[in-house]
Amino acid sequence: MQEEIERKSVALTTQATKITGKTLAKLMLAAVRKMREGGPPKRGKQSVKQLSRQGGGLQNIEITDDNIKSFERVARKYKVDFALKRDNDTPPKWLVFFKARDADTLTAAFNEFSRQALRRNKRPSTREAVRNFRAITQDVTRDKIRYKEHER
Repeated sequence: MQEEIERKSVALTTQATKITGKTLAKLMLAAVRKMREGGPPKRGKQSVKQLSRQGGGLQNIEITDDNIKSFERVARKYKVDFALKRDNDTPPKWLVFFKARDADTLTAAFNEFSRQALRRNKRPSTREAVRNFRAITQDVTRDKIRYKEHER
């Protein structure tokens, strides 16, 4: 309760015998600037440094998948605070850092991510289907042109 009151209250101190309007305006601008810098903690994707500043222990999981963007969508959906770091090994690996308190939420997000990846792999390729249909239609049009009757 005390922390909430401290966050909401603003205390301005200055040493001056006379305070003018300009001095008060500068003081207020400085206070607003300072409040914006220390605003609420960032959510979602962030750097490892920002994540470690928020307190609590960090854990990480290694991912070898190249399609990390789809994981970011799922993590945003589950509102997980995470940070990605790439290892330049062959093949490249990603380390996903997250807060220890988000472990259960991250597990659910990983389950959905893996389900989507499996579904994506089972789905037939649209480009391959288009190539097949193109080949079929070219054969049909060749036959029509070859056997076309010229009537007059």
